[in-house]
Amino acid sequence: MLNVNKINVFYGDLQVLYDLSFKVDEGGITALVGSNGAGKTTTLKTISGLIKPRSGAIFYKNQRIDLLKPERIVELGIVHVPEGRLLFPNMSVLENLEMGAYTKRAREKKKENLEWVFQLFPILKERKKQLAGTLSGGEQQMLAIGRALMSSPELLILDEPSLGLAPKIVLKIFEVIEEISKKGITILLVEQNVRYALTMARKAYVLENGRIVLEGRGEELVDNEYVKKAYLGV
Repeated sequence: MLNVNKINVFYGDLQVLYDLSFKVDEGGITALVGSNGAGKTTTLKTISGLIKPRSGAIFYKNQRIDLLKPERIVELGIVHVPEGRLLFPNMSVLENLEMGAYTKRAREKKKENLEWVFQLFPILKERKKQLAGTLSGGEQQMLAIGRALMSSPELLILDEPSLGLAPKIVLKIFEVIEEISKKGITILLVEQNVRYALTMARKAYVLENGRIVLEGRGEELVDNEYVKKAYLGV
């Protein structure tokens, strides 16, 4: 579904990603894990068109997308939930959700998608008139995911969805991610909780210093000795 092919990405003169290549197969969850500063968020921003690679290419369903504008990439079905949520704090919950349904394809399914979001996150329905900036951290993360689902994604990119959340809310978020996956939406997940991410993932990649150093099925990498020592504290 997604093919990242030897991309090199820079911030000015500083290179962050080095000949980075990986694939996301359609269906299920693919995890990208690594320490802070490894280049995970940069990778996701490059896929979404927010950053342009200096060389290499990215293909989505065999169509090259790294030359496209971000809004065109969303129209193709790739939707990104960024780290930090980036909601519209002075708009209501409902208005934030409606902002996710601006593409033609999303507008056609707006009512259906809104019902699904409220089913996944009943608290958002209860607070649909409340300003997004007044929600708790967990509720804001639910709203960020809900806004993305309003765009009718085929590939949903999640950047650190559990960051800063209480353990109980983290469990809820991961339950919802699995539910979204069961609906047939492909998920590319970057997550600080490596054990959760690898346990959920059909396939996973370990990113270090802008390079893929390990790949395999998630369940295999959970038992990998290097991963245990470096990321699982075993």
